[in-house]
Amino acid sequence: MDKSIRRGSFEMTAAMLISGTIGWFVLVSGQPVLDVVFWRCVFGAVTLLVICAVLGFLRPGILSRTTFLLAVLSGVAIVGNWVLLFASYSRASISIGTAVYNVQPFMLVGLAALFLGEKITAQKLFWLSISFVGMLAIVSAHGEQGAGGNEYLLGIGLALGAALLYAIAALIIKHLTGTPPHLIALIQVCTGVLLLAPWANIAALPQESSAWASLVTLGVVHTGVMYVLLYGAIQKLPTALTGALSFIYPIAAIFVDWFAFGHSLELLQWVGVIAILLAAAGMQQGWGFGLRRTAVQ
Repeated sequence: MDKSIRRGSFEMTAAMLISGTIGWFVLVSGQPVLDVVFWRCVFGAVTLLVICAVLGFLRPGILSRTTFLLAVLSGVAIVGNWVLLFASYSRASISIGTAVYNVQPFMLVGLAALFLGEKITAQKLFWLSISFVGMLAIVSAHGEQGAGGNEYLLGIGLALGAALLYAIAALIIKHLTGTPPHLIALIQVCTGVLLLAPWANIAALPQESSAWASLVTLGVVHTGVMYVLLYGAIQKLPTALTGALSFIYPIAAIFVDWFAFGHSLELLQWVGVIAILLAAAGMQQGWGFGLRRTAVQ
């Protein structure tokens, strides 16, 4: 294996494993969702500011006004995405929230068709149908959740909303080609700080050291370090391998949810999760109807 690809694979694997533990730290912090996202943005902004300074991305003239405004707009979508996804964890569980969140590639396909005129092929419709079947299986499982059925459905809805906002952010970022991704991430988290400051409960700061440890970790590790690993991997790896390794994230999240909180999925939920992840993998990897690997354009 090429040395660059080996290093990129390690970076991508590490980034996805880190991502898989986000839900753990969100719930362990014990803080309201808006506060968690606010402090993630604060500590993430400090970390990314240092990273961008070291990499020389803070020099004048590197951003045009249009690029800056698009980055801010993507930041609004990303921060909203975090709020909805984190809120889904306590309602539908980390496992289900993460699995449902992985319908985002299909939402991106729909948005690209709607706003960019990209065609939706029969192959994409096939995988979309598989994903939809998985979604139906997960939603149907709410009857087994007892009195919390409505909360369960709300959690699924929040995860779907998070996926839509991520797809919107990805669509905007398509227009930022050539802009250092670390700088885009810095603008996004700074946007989050300004956006959430009026709503964050700054007057009553967390008292437990464990809460602060979780919040700092979410900002420094799950934002700063994770972005560096992720973007470093993307620059080194073929698109197909990047897409394949990205599925470490939901698998890790499901394991963390079981290990940390004892949440095990019911059979129908497993069917839904597997269908969604299989469909997302099939579309990203360019599998045909016979599941044979085709060239990724």
